[in-house]
Amino acid sequence: MNAHVRPRLLQAPAAGQFPPQPFQVYTQRDLERIAPLTKLPEAFRFDMQVVSTVLPFRVNQYVIDELIDWDQVPEDPIFQLTFPQRGMLEPHHFDLIADLLRGGAEPALMQEAVAQVRAELNPHPAGQMELNVPMDEAGNRLEGIQHKYRETVLFFPSQGQTCHAYCTFCFRWAQFVGDKTLRIASSESATLLRYLRSHPEVTDLLITGGDPMVMKTKHLATYLEPLLAPEFDHLQTVRIGTKALSFWPHRFLGADDADDLLRLLERLQQGGKHVALMAHFNHWRELETPAVREAIRRLRDTGVQIRCQGPLVAHINDDPMVWRRLWNTQVSLGLMPYYMFVERDTGARNYFEVPLVRAWEIYRQAVQGVSGLGRTARGPSMSASPGKVEIQGVTEVGGEQVFVLRFIQARNPEWVQQPFFARFDPEATWFDQLRPAFGAEKFFFEQ
Repeated sequence: MNAHVRPRLLQAPAAGQFPPQPFQVYTQRDLERIAPLTKLPEAFRFDMQVVSTVLPFRVNQYVIDELIDWDQVPEDPIFQLTFPQRGMLEPHHFDLIADLLRGGAEPALMQEAVAQVRAELNPHPAGQMELNVPMDEAGNRLEGIQHKYRETVLFFPSQGQTCHAYCTFCFRWAQFVGDKTLRIASSESATLLRYLRSHPEVTDLLITGGDPMVMKTKHLATYLEPLLAPEFDHLQTVRIGTKALSFWPHRFLGADDADDLLRLLERLQQGGKHVALMAHFNHWRELETPAVREAIRRLRDTGVQIRCQGPLVAHINDDPMVWRRLWNTQVSLGLMPYYMFVERDTGARNYFEVPLVRAWEIYRQAVQGVSGLGRTARGPSMSASPGKVEIQGVTEVGGEQVFVLRFIQARNPEWVQQPFFARFDPEATWFDQLRPAFGAEKFFFEQ
């Protein structure tokens, strides 16, 4: 079916149930205008000001009103997910910025200090700026495109390089701090299409950010509708990474172009593309509101498949019962659990990271309480430089306690599904802290 076939009429939300909602957003300069924060101690609010000077902060009224239990602040998981906490900066970094704020430092001096701190937070992990950016025929870098795995290309549309709210642990935090040297983005749809045209091995396109769902539908369509042409028949799947279902489900309900968005997705689906919304959920509470459930229903009516992923992070979901309830809720709503990630080695990692052995124990205990439909969730998975490394377990081989690992996806496809072993380390929180087992000097893929 081609792109010009008239799609079936989408079922609208119940009349009056979800009228258009104003999108009210707050950033660092608005912290004092967020009413519930005024009840918190002044010292706590100052800590937020310090941390949000370094790390990006953005939240909206829906998150404030619908998702956070203010009687449980600061321990509330959605508060931890969206509001800065003192522990997100190392003590010496925190003290540096705090002293400058208290002293009313000149803007230039503050900017220099902030840039110094950010540079020490590993803003671009896993070699994504050096190893993943492809070149054109003339040897020029194709900014805004990443091609790490043979079948899958990532594209960062410039209009989608923000979010409805920011996750405090975000591994792409550097996209949102206003430093163009740290940003990955492209506004050139022609560049993307030319690259896809010349790479018939690519079957999957992932539109990512930021969050592509902050874009107006007309902008998103300029990237997606050309893919229905016969020359892109090799492209089977269009994935769209988004947190909008959690942070602003009204994008799919009462927004001016919500119906246009759903019909765009439906056209892609009817035109022969498999459309997958890669939804980001960290806690079951994000799936409890009437708005998110109606948004899910409307999306599923288009034929889009919703796959769910998110990292395991301290202070938010480092509890097997949280994951068990999250996955069971997703299955009950017709969603597909997809990935449990390990918190990446960037940004506020020291506040959020969990030892790998604990991550595996949480996954194991959580998955024991779900049906087979919930066991589609893979993990714990580390998106490291060589590929996605899954922790399959801890065992003893030849008298040595080891982690059992495998690549779910890899820079070299030959590495995929090859089991390998690392020395057991109860303190390790990331792949680069692991060492080969059995006295080997290198892992097999390093040979």
